[in-house]
Amino acid sequence: MTTLPWLHPERVAKLQAALRERILILDGGMGTMLQGHQLDESAFRGERFAGGHDSTHTHDHPGACDLKGNNDLLTLTQPEIIRGVHTAYLEAGADLVETNTFNSTRISQADYHLEHLAYELNRAGAALARAACDAMEAKTPDKPRFVIGVLGPTSRTASLSPDVNDPGFRNVSFEELATNYTESARGLIDGGADLIMVETIFDTLNAKAALFALAELFRERGGRLPVMISGTITDRSGRTLSGQTAEAFYYSVQHARPLSVGLNCALGAADLRPHIQTLARVADGYVSTHPNAGLPNAFGEYDETPEQMASVIRGFARDGLLNLVGGCCGTTPAHIRAIAEAVKDCAPRALPSLDEAAA
Repeated sequence: MTTLPWLHPERVAKLQAALRERILILDGGMGTMLQGHQLDESAFRGERFAGGHDSTHTHDHPGACDLKGNNDLLTLTQPEIIRGVHTAYLEAGADLVETNTFNSTRISQADYHLEHLAYELNRAGAALARAACDAMEAKTPDKPRFVIGVLGPTSRTASLSPDVNDPGFRNVSFEELATNYTESARGLIDGGADLIMVETIFDTLNAKAALFALAELFRERGGRLPVMISGTITDRSGRTLSGQTAEAFYYSVQHARPLSVGLNCALGAADLRPHIQTLARVADGYVSTHPNAGLPNAFGEYDETPEQMASVIRGFARDGLLNLVGGCCGTTPAHIRAIAEAVKDCAPRALPSLDEAAA
């Protein structure tokens, strides 16, 4: 995969130049922002799905169900809201914004009987983010903005059984995951993504299926995009759901030669610090993190203020641990603005190869 040329070499050159100069800022939580709109079922359906089915599709899918909560569907039914979220984060200082495609695979959309939308959701999601970035970059051409095409983990796990009484059972195969990821990634590329991020990885086998799919798709296209990989430590045990430490996780995906490896979600910044330190020590590429705004409270909400979160992350940056940083659950444009301000005078983590060359 790494021997293929870049699909968009001029964009990659700008990205690499920016990474050498400073810590780049990712956006914050999409779901957090959408919850603030308090959308009801009719808003999620929009005109296209108002009749209980996809009015543009040639056949109905059985088992009609509520669509409220399918945030990815808002890309099609409320595109102005999604673009508005992207713009808010860009105005707050984000250099890169993530597409609203976390659940835009056939596997995840099957919960809503909308599997047929997978490619369209990804293409439209990337196009919305592309338009927002292009508009912001036109205002400040000296500061390029980039679209991260998001591939989420899906709702299934390839290495663990969902049935405690049958540890050998699997409800998804590597091949099925790879097929899902190929279709979704094709939409992200066609919609204008600059990078692809395989994120919130709780099962490294799922991630390997995504990386395999990307390698095959890039080979088919005759060119590649930079790939970001971001796992999630699911609790204070310091391991992913499939049992790996941060170091083991890194070595499991290192073969893909990603642009960056990092951690996001599940924990707040303070709890993620030792694991980011591990990645900063072992990774030969860039290191990213986009933590939650602290740990959820009894009501499932996040209480860490922008100032509190930015203070912790400034410590990361001051100690040379970071190349890219943003926020996940519970974070808002206010958090991203505070984080951007906190790290603006901190040098980015130097790559080990650069250190060796300077020695």
